[in-house]
Amino acid sequence: MIKLAIDVMGGDDGVSPLIEGFIKAYKERSNDFEPIFVGDETLIKKELPKEYHKFQILHTDKFISMSDTATSALKEKDSSIYKAMELHRNKEANAVISAGHSGATMSLATLRIGRIKGVKRPALSSLFPTTKEGKITLVLDLGANVDSKSDFLYQSAFFGKEYMSNVLGIKDTKVGLLSNGEEESKGNELTKETFKLLKEEDFFIGNVEGNDIYNGSVDVVVCDGFTGNLVLKASEGAATAIKTILKDSIYEEGIFAKIGALLMKGALSKLKKKIDYAERGGAPLLGINGCVIISHGKSNSKAIKNAIFQAIDFANSNTNENIFKSINESAKK
Repeated sequence: MIKLAIDVMGGDDGVSPLIEGFIKAYKERSNDFEPIFVGDETLIKKELPKEYHKFQILHTDKFISMSDTATSALKEKDSSIYKAMELHRNKEANAVISAGHSGATMSLATLRIGRIKGVKRPALSSLFPTTKEGKITLVLDLGANVDSKSDFLYQSAFFGKEYMSNVLGIKDTKVGLLSNGEEESKGNELTKETFKLLKEEDFFIGNVEGNDIYNGSVDVVVCDGFTGNLVLKASEGAATAIKTILKDSIYEEGIFAKIGALLMKGALSKLKKKIDYAERGGAPLLGINGCVIISHGKSNSKAIKNAIFQAIDFANSNTNENIFKSINESAKK
């Protein structure tokens, strides 16, 4: 039974999506986890049906706002994310989920829980949809390190490989390095240096381009945090634009377009599900000696539900143990 510390404070839409997401997750997988709610007890109990009042609530009405700096989280020991992280640090919880200040969450996870021995920097990761049925791509780093070094990216390749293998069951994981061309000579100084480190690894398939994230040709795509964050935001923007353009086009084209849309309802629903960020749930922070899932500030209840499922599967896996082995074996080469 996984104990999951849920930081219910700090999200764009308040407590409601976190509580609603928990309820949806619990109805589907009640045998897999037990929540510890961290936040304002009055607000939590107002949203939480009475049958769930039996679960632990760690009260605090303090939280790190989006306008605060990430480093301020270290001083605010009464904040919800600090208290949630301490539960994990003290082994009272197996994982943490937060839709609050992502920088504060990453800072606290790194400094309070700590990195896996041998890891230089953690990396933020997320799953992206592809055009191949049942295939997804893990991309990292998405912003934990905006100023990266080649050895950070080198280690991130092992993070991604072990996560895909241990959590999602994908064997013979293929890892690519994001660049502006497939040839070894392409890229900037950082990617060229990283390529030299990765080319001896049997899981490395070489440079990949941005379109390869979505075509199902690779399982893991490694990049620096600055580039990765741009990829993430651009992808979210493109997904929103596609949905809006489709919706507007159907209404503008009149009755025949609406009839066509009805006939294509199944296909359109499938498209919407594929590009919906809520299907990904959250972003695992890989390389720390624990399990932390960082959700988008505007996460809805579906996103929180899926983030909870991610946390359960991650916490139940041997990902961190295998990252430790891989990183330390690679250091001996």
